[in-house]
Amino acid sequence: MQNIIRTLCAGLALTTALAIAPAYADMLKFKVMLSGAQEVPPTTSKGMGSIDITYDSATKTLSWTGSYMDLTGPATMAHFHGPADVGKNAPVEIPLKAITSPLDGSVVLTDAQAADLMAGKLYFNIHTEANKGGEVRGQVLPEK
Repeated sequence: MQNIIRTLCAGLALTTALAIAPAYADMLKFKVMLSGAQEVPPTTSKGMGSIDITYDSATKTLSWTGSYMDLTGPATMAHFHGPADVGKNAPVEIPLKAITSPLDGSVVLTDAQAADLMAGKLYFNIHTEANKGGEVRGQVLPEK
């Protein structure tokens, strides 16, 4: 009987320790390489840029920093779109408030947006007056 009680107490202690142990988030890294060739349809823009993205899976926070250059004019809009594979268009999922280079910001994703991110179905693009549909674009891909 004493062995059963010891076993039960040990099991309860382990269960309690696991229940109060902190959850560890995965900090995932993604990269976006922007070019006119990736727009749908492609543009002849000489514009280019890159965005580094970190995703905290515990808080579902997507954070980004990046820059762009050589657009045909000032950016008029910038945002993440999805869900879409490379070469496909999709609606805006995450609009950016600050669109001048350098870019930085963060947002808490919905479950659907997080699923799109993890499935490689988000892309980022920047619009200009000369290219209202988007001047440069890049798929959000895991950093290698």
